[in-house]
Amino acid sequence: MKHAFPAGVPALDFAGTLRVRRGPKTREMLDSPESLVLWFSEGGITESGIDCQEADLAEALVLREAIYRLVRARIDGESYDEEALSLVNEVARRPPPVPQLTATGRQIEATIQQAFAHVARDTVTVLSGPEVPLLKECANPDCTQFYIDRSRGARREWCKMDPCGNKIKAAAYRARKRATVS
Repeated sequence: MKHAFPAGVPALDFAGTLRVRRGPKTREMLDSPESLVLWFSEGGITESGIDCQEADLAEALVLREAIYRLVRARIDGESYDEEALSLVNEVARRPPPVPQLTATGRQIEATIQQAFAHVARDTVTVLSGPEVPLLKECANPDCTQFYIDRSRGARREWCKMDPCGNKIKAAAYRARKRATVS
């Protein structure tokens, strides 16, 4: 798999496709129409092989940033950006992908617009559902991945232990070791 899905929630994982958002070298995971199609396929939203053009990729990046702004505002307890809110609601009104049962199993028929609708609808669900108080952003300063903290006591700090949690814990261990040696 090329893409990671640490949140396990399409809206949050889609917002996380721009990695190291605050760092000096951001990493764009949706860098081509093919990578966008692959993200939807690996995420189980569509089958591979849907038609995707450069304009669709541009639309995806605008949608991703709108979702990021909405989730960020919700976590920070701020008002939603009206433009982002309008865009997500507009895309959520589109028809969703259609799952079909076939003789060989499940198949999902979708266009790129239907895939966008799936992510937008998931954004509406996440930001209006009962788990809103559990929304968090990874504590790794280089990571801007959102997740829902379903851990006991809601004390989880990282999107995933590998690599973010391990990286922070290793740095803290090295700092303790240096302090002991001094």
